[in-house]
Amino acid sequence: MSDEPAPAPVPAPLPTAPLRTTPVTEPTADRIPTPLRVISDLAWRFLVIAAALGLLLWLIVQLRVVVIPVAISLLLAALLGPIVVWLVKQRVPRGIATVLVLIGGIALLGGLLTFVVNTFISGLPNLQDQLTASFRTLQDFLQGPPLNLPADWLQNVPAQLNEAITANRDALTSGALSTAATVGEVAAGMALTLFSVIFFLYDGPQIWRFALRAAPRLRRERVDVAGRRAFASLVGYVRATVLVAIVDAVGIGIGLAIVGVPLVIPLSALVFLGAFIPTVGAVLTGIVAVLIALVTKGPIAAVIILAVVVGVQQLEGHVLQPLLLGRAVSLHPLAVVLSVAAGVVIAGITGALLAVPLMAVINTAVRSLVAPVEQSPADVDAVKPRHAHPVIAAAEPPPPGWIGRLWQRLNSPPAKEEQTSGADG
Repeated sequence: MSDEPAPAPVPAPLPTAPLRTTPVTEPTADRIPTPLRVISDLAWRFLVIAAALGLLLWLIVQLRVVVIPVAISLLLAALLGPIVVWLVKQRVPRGIATVLVLIGGIALLGGLLTFVVNTFISGLPNLQDQLTASFRTLQDFLQGPPLNLPADWLQNVPAQLNEAITANRDALTSGALSTAATVGEVAAGMALTLFSVIFFLYDGPQIWRFALRAAPRLRRERVDVAGRRAFASLVGYVRATVLVAIVDAVGIGIGLAIVGVPLVIPLSALVFLGAFIPTVGAVLTGIVAVLIALVTKGPIAAVIILAVVVGVQQLEGHVLQPLLLGRAVSLHPLAVVLSVAAGVVIAGITGALLAVPLMAVINTAVRSLVAPVEQSPADVDAVKPRHAHPVIAAAEPPPPGWIGRLWQRLNSPPAKEEQTSGADG
């Protein structure tokens, strides 16, 4: 036998792939530039969100006869709810506490609004004459130097102003009822508001627990905290708005009485009603008071009333609202003006009244939902305005203001001294 090794088997040739006869095509998504693809994705998502919001807004407008009374009842519940909770803590049965608070609240609020509205209506004819005279004085000023405006531009404006005030007298004096078209709708709205307030005061916690079932189970506790903080912000907003309206009416009324301007009570009532429309209402009612002072008492009295109005507004904006509302309900002035304008377009005077509290509630709820750490629902009291803002975690302290930064800079050692001391050590 031969010692030569057997030859290795020759491997079979691999099958060759057939030649490709069709060109290679890239996916469609790969051929679209990335910036264009991102913009298109954002665009169709924005359109879907806008369509959903538009549908929701359309439904609210169509159901405004129901939505507006329920919204007003929520405002009243936010105003009267803390009193019910306090009576319950004093061991008064919740049903009896609800009846007592409801009767007392209706008597107080009804009497106050009746006095304000009747006073405003009784003084409206004189107020109308004073406004017309004020514009005539302003017309004479505009026609003279240095402006020298043509007389035909402003000739028919006083008659148009008088006609507009006469035509819209019901809208000016009816307030939140201006959206109702018939007496039946007014009665139905008042009845729905009354029944909603009763159930919100008596059975509010149970209603909220039932509404929480719509939230996902994993996020239910966080939604519960956000809802409690949102209602706390509404409580603070309503309480602060009523107090601010009283302070505005009393402060400007005292200034008008000291200067000797007529129509003190109707003007004070107008200021009180205008204070419920944040920023815009105060400016408009202040302009009316200054114009009437200008016509009846001259420019010096008008300047004094203007100073009083500005002083009261500064007191309201820098002292009362931060003290009563706090950080949770504070909104940027531009957001307030845009909310009031959108409310007027959608629902008239009622929309202007409800736009800002709606924005405050949404702002508070969103801030609570996006907070990195939140408390448990048992630690949040829905009727205490100071519980409206989320607690900041200890690991993320709030940034100091300019005074705090200056204090830190003065007390911190210079960097060079620290390096020198470190090198010496």
